[in-house]
Amino acid sequence: MAGMDEFIDRLNPDMCLVTAAAAGERAGCLVGFASQCSLRPVRFVVWLSELNHTFRVARNAGVLAVHLLDREQHDLAELFGGHTGDETDKFQGVRLREAYGGALVLEDAPAWFVGRIVTRAGGGDHVGFVLDPVEWGGRKSHDGPLLRLSDAVDISPGHPVD
Repeated sequence: MAGMDEFIDRLNPDMCLVTAAAAGERAGCLVGFASQCSLRPVRFVVWLSELNHTFRVARNAGVLAVHLLDREQHDLAELFGGHTGDETDKFQGVRLREAYGGALVLEDAPAWFVGRIVTRAGGGDHVGFVLDPVEWGGRKSHDGPLLRLSDAVDISPGHPVD
């Protein structure tokens, strides 16, 4: 895998914060694996670890909310990426509102969308949730750099990888 490490180590994707709500539970996590995956119709996929609390809530949800973060929102990234929802209410003190289908939108995100889950795909230790965007928004004044993987490497995952 050394050769693959050389490839992967050069990547520096934007980080997303994904929230889910279902059956009276709410969850959210920091996601490094996410991408647009179709042009027509527009589709977006987020990959959630099968070990995470967010995955367990998302598998029963009809929609997910995907948020981009500013680089200055490292504390929010730390909260959702460095703690597990099994032990912490990550939403306490966070400004949020309910959106389409009961999705939870973080009001301080510079950009976000809610996507209806159209399919799920296995991919090793993560499951891809393919989303059909149905609602979106953000702050009009945003023009700063987004939080990227290199900005979040100091966050220790709330759930171990294995």
